[in-house]
Amino acid sequence: MKESVAAAGEAGVRCHVLVPAYREARRIAQVVASVRSLGLPVLVVDDGSPDETAQEAERGGAEVIRHAVNRGKGAAVATGIERLKASACDCVLTMDGDGQHLPEDIPGFLEAFRASRPAAIVGNRMDNPVGMPLVRRLTNRYMSWLLSRRMGQRVPDTQCGFRLYRADVLHLLGGGDERFAAESEILLRLSAAGHRIESVPIQVVYRDEKSKISPIRDTIRFWRMLRGQPRS
Repeated sequence: MKESVAAAGEAGVRCHVLVPAYREARRIAQVVASVRSLGLPVLVVDDGSPDETAQEAERGGAEVIRHAVNRGKGAAVATGIERLKASACDCVLTMDGDGQHLPEDIPGFLEAFRASRPAAIVGNRMDNPVGMPLVRRLTNRYMSWLLSRRMGQRVPDTQCGFRLYRADVLHLLGGGDERFAAESEILLRLSAAGHRIESVPIQVVYRDEKSKISPIRDTIRFWRMLRGQPRS
């Protein structure tokens, strides 16, 4: 695994990992330490957590930015992206801090980026969604089908937050929905601007975490966002 990351680095791929986090004190230190062991810098944006998320992230070896209040995952990603625009990196990889996204899948992203340098690479859980709750599986498939039609290119798992962005498209990532609809909105913006989006397979890990997605509220946000976005 370390050899794969080293090979990507030798090929000139400089990647910074961004972790938006809210109430992730249980696992964030382990996630950060695992990513840091690959030789990659980590920025954690603590989205107003009432627990020890920020302290645990620092203990794992991350740089930490804190929101004074909870603003939503989209806002946390936007804060991190704004900070990383000034960094000397070729790409930014976003992943969750609850342990569902495995650091050992990062080399797959870097190898795919090294091969063709697409604007974005999205993790794909849907080829082997073992352990994914049925409702989430059906919702992901439907939303991915709908967004793929809208974008004019197939992205099999548009709801996955484990993804990589090329540095020169970071300016397209902020300023939209501040919560979970932001991840769909970003893909629509990239497609509308004519950028190619690729996917790589990732593992699915579900433990005892309670989803932070509000089915009613975030579905309403998704449809409002979809109506307001240009077609590709």
